[in-house]
Amino acid sequence: MCFFFLSILVSAQSFKSKNAKKASLYSAIIPGAGQIYTEKYWKIPIIYSGLIASAYYIKQNNDQYKLYRSTYLNRINNDNNTDQFQGEYSNQDLVTLTDFYRRNREVSTLLFTLTYLLNIIDASVSAHLFSFDVSEDLSMNIKPIYFMHSKSSGIQLSFNL
Repeated sequence: MCFFFLSILVSAQSFKSKNAKKASLYSAIIPGAGQIYTEKYWKIPIIYSGLIASAYYIKQNNDQYKLYRSTYLNRINNDNNTDQFQGEYSNQDLVTLTDFYRRNREVSTLLFTLTYLLNIIDASVSAHLFSFDVSEDLSMNIKPIYFMHSKSSGIQLSFNL
């Protein structure tokens, strides 16, 4: 399925302009596919770095959150057999650590979501600007002119595109 999807992307790259809706849809389905469609290959490692780093921190913070939460709940239920932090952390310390890692998990989840959404927005903007001319041939000339029929003068602006 992925090979079929990528073959459609590669065959669609022969056109001079790109469809922003297609680019957004491709990036929504597979992150980075919209960047392949708009031929911005250098952005793909950045997208995946952000997603992988965020996912790593989501898992890391979630594991720590569960550890400290279960330890605190076990202490409250007087099950001290599984308490590996006995004498090291007080109950208030465990509550503080639980809140800290819960908040960090939520921030990491937010960053993952923002990276995913920026991937889609970037693909759409890149598709809109795909045929935008950024060549060196852009110039502007300002020169005074005289209008014979109205016997007045003015300034003429001419743009060479």
